[in-house]
Amino acid sequence: MLVLGRRPGEYVKIGDDITVKVVKSEDGHLRLAIDAPKHIKITRGELFEADQGSK
Repeated sequence: MLVLGRRPGEYVKIGDDITVKVVKSEDGHLRLAIDAPKHIKITRGELFEADQGSK
């Protein structure tokens, strides 16, 4: 696992097709913008875990 510190406006690239950008950060709350191709499935962690628990 890679752990990074980023400030609002900064981003990371995953491969050539995915960009994860910090758009807002305050008081322990973080907003991310994810730009990825339509065929890439993006699921919030709590929904992924709930789905895994129901299987």
